[in-house]
Amino acid sequence: MEIRNVAIIAHVDHGKTTLVDELLKQSERKNAHEMITERAMDSNDIERERGITILAKNTAIEYKGYRINILDTPGHADFGGEVERIMKMVDAVVLVVDAYEGAMPQTRFVLKKALEANLKPIVVINKVDRAFARPLESVNEIFDLFVELNATEDQLEFPIVYASGIKGLSSFDHEFQDAIDMRPLLDTIIKYCPAPEVDINGKLQFQPALLDYNDYVGRIGIGKIKRGTIKVNQNVSCVRLDGTIKQFRIQKLFSFMGLNRIEVEEAYAGDIVAIAGLIDISVGETVCEVGFEEALPILHIDEPTVQMTFGTNTSPFAGKEGKFVTASKIEERLFKETQKDVSLRVERIGGKEEWIVSGRGELHLGILIENMRRENFEFQVSRPQVIIQTINDVKHEPYEFVQVDCPNDVVGTVIEMLGARKGIMDNMTHHLNQSRITYTMPSRGLIGFMTDFMTATKGYGILNHTYLEYRPVEHLEVGARPTGALVSMAEGMSTAYAIGRLEDRGTMFIEPRVSVYEGMIVGVANKEFDLAVNVSQAKQLTNTRSSSKDSTVVLKRPLEMSLEACLEFINDDELVEITPKNIRLRKRILKTNERKKYDKYQ
Repeated sequence: MEIRNVAIIAHVDHGKTTLVDELLKQSERKNAHEMITERAMDSNDIERERGITILAKNTAIEYKGYRINILDTPGHADFGGEVERIMKMVDAVVLVVDAYEGAMPQTRFVLKKALEANLKPIVVINKVDRAFARPLESVNEIFDLFVELNATEDQLEFPIVYASGIKGLSSFDHEFQDAIDMRPLLDTIIKYCPAPEVDINGKLQFQPALLDYNDYVGRIGIGKIKRGTIKVNQNVSCVRLDGTIKQFRIQKLFSFMGLNRIEVEEAYAGDIVAIAGLIDISVGETVCEVGFEEALPILHIDEPTVQMTFGTNTSPFAGKEGKFVTASKIEERLFKETQKDVSLRVERIGGKEEWIVSGRGELHLGILIENMRRENFEFQVSRPQVIIQTINDVKHEPYEFVQVDCPNDVVGTVIEMLGARKGIMDNMTHHLNQSRITYTMPSRGLIGFMTDFMTATKGYGILNHTYLEYRPVEHLEVGARPTGALVSMAEGMSTAYAIGRLEDRGTMFIEPRVSVYEGMIVGVANKEFDLAVNVSQAKQLTNTRSSSKDSTVVLKRPLEMSLEACLEFINDDELVEITPKNIRLRKRILKTNERKKYDKYQ
């Protein structure tokens, strides 16, 4: 059976995973009883809740005697490391573009990686059934993007398929009148995707590009067999990243079909498989036949750009809500995550129960925090900070390419907000009543920006960004919170009476009858400095009857803070306390008097 290996790449929310659903449903090997759920490839709970793909995943279908291995990739910039690595596993890419939105920032990022890897592109204009869809304009935008990214003559001759992933239809005609099923797309993949350039009779070469983890067999390496044949129980050599050689036995060998991972006895060059047997196998290492150790080029993985400090919970409520609270458990969990995610770095801070965790962005680290919280871990984290690099004795910081889509009536506010965060406008266009503005700005200017941006645009704004490069540091304050916090000065239970008296001082985060402790942040202040407040004060009762009956206290609804909102809100002297039941904000120094002394010497 002939093999075709393709990756589906696109900007976030342009319909990659839905498109893969339909290809699975219309494949020839799908069992009649096998139900394909909506966004079947998004297996993680958080992926399904948020509607985003976080991990690159592979599947396979059979069509007209061909076995098509399909890799579904994340569309968000924070998970770009997943996209980069799989480019070495495939021979063509299916670039999915929304017929209304056209080419977006992440489209540029993933396409650049594909063109650099010299892969054959197939363009799918998706969601052509959307209102205000503009498929032909989108094709022109994509062609301009190809030219801008220095595509070769061969790559510029890309085939175009028009599709509606949600309806399971595709066509070669943008009018979309003759669309019946996904056959036009499948036929295009078979016709334009080249067969893998491999040598089945040569000596074994296999390079893992993705990792999975299993408690029974340890790490599982997923990649393409570049040369030769691989068998279960075969003794092989692994050429490590440092050049050393480790021999091991192939314990398990998996192939993919539909949504299933199938155990097989043997696999051949060109196929994408998963192997188990070496508990610490890493991305980019080469598995070879014993005595014929020949390493493949090491896969490039972009370095992390954002870091946070994770630590054991030190608040007065520590250990009351979580199951795993000790330093050893948290450290074990963090290092376990690095077994699967090669874009993540974890480093213990000497002498402290704290770890510096580095990743590709706020969302990347936020997903890790949310997963740990759901697994009953209790810990605290600091504000995200960009990673500063020293290049030729000059400090450099990461910069981002930012694209904003917003209604015309809020453009002035958005320009002012981005200008205050050291954004440099590159371009501005209008379409109907929407404006699209592109910026270049330091990554730290985006930390803590989304909440203010969504408030300013009344929820109608869309902000996309992707990592650009490291540039010399701007020695300016960027992105600090302009307002102070309302900080509890006593431990106890919050009361309606106390909150009612404090409402004119700021916006509260808590309701009555919530346990608070000294140093816990209970709201955002109206002023630019912090206020120590007593939210547990009760009304003094006397024996004298009131001449008029007390009116019922009517309180404003508290501001609900999600995990992302909390990470954006805090300053450098504050922490987020994470437990399975609650997310609390707190000061690093809990005692009010000690904070005053500390501030005095700043």
